[in-house]
Amino acid sequence: MAKIYIIATPIGNLEDITKRALRILEEVDLVLCEDTRTTQNLLNHFNINAPTESYFQHSSISKIGKILKKLKKGQNLALVTEAGTPGISDPVFKLIKKIVDKEIEAEIIPIPGASALSATASVCHFPMNRFLFLGFPPKKRKRKKFFKQIKKRDYPVILYESPYRVLKTLKEIKKIVGEREIIVAREITKKFENIYRGKTDQIIKKLEKAEGKTEDKIKGEFTIVINSK
Repeated sequence: MAKIYIIATPIGNLEDITKRALRILEEVDLVLCEDTRTTQNLLNHFNINAPTESYFQHSSISKIGKILKKLKKGQNLALVTEAGTPGISDPVFKLIKKIVDKEIEAEIIPIPGASALSATASVCHFPMNRFLFLGFPPKKRKRKKFFKQIKKRDYPVILYESPYRVLKTLKEIKKIVGEREIIVAREITKKFENIYRGKTDQIIKKLEKAEGKTEDKIKGEFTIVINSK
């Protein structure tokens, strides 16, 4: 039976890849990549000579069909995103759903590893035995509705945000959700990693101050954890 491995790759620090992930990347017939250039850099770093092919959010139905045919032929595949664990704010489920719906005889095997979600949750100083992950807030429409649902929760909420909208998002959290204890992790595992802790207003001021410093310019992806009170 064919296998498709859903492999987590580093979100910044290449040392975070697992030995199991490296072994499987060496053994599979093909590596499906969100970004072939990024994945090729990773493979080159570890001297892995594996063929790659692009598969991303807007891949066509015909591309998915070709992938399914490879599985039907018994080929073993690996699927990686640009960074982190596939399926977390990534469109991996579309391919997995096709495999399941069409009853393709293939094992779908998770290869765990780095994730900004779990990494940030692990360093929270408030209870994280249960939480709600909402991914990226809407860029324009329905933002107010999005933040209102956070206000109703009696357990922490985790969001992802880009450097271009992080201050806007934090200000909307303060306005709509209210003053809360939060954690903002910037560039987790990377060179400019920083974890901010405090009330919403305090974090906004820290980031605004950072934005004015060339050496500490706001950059990279952010993970925001909002406490329930």
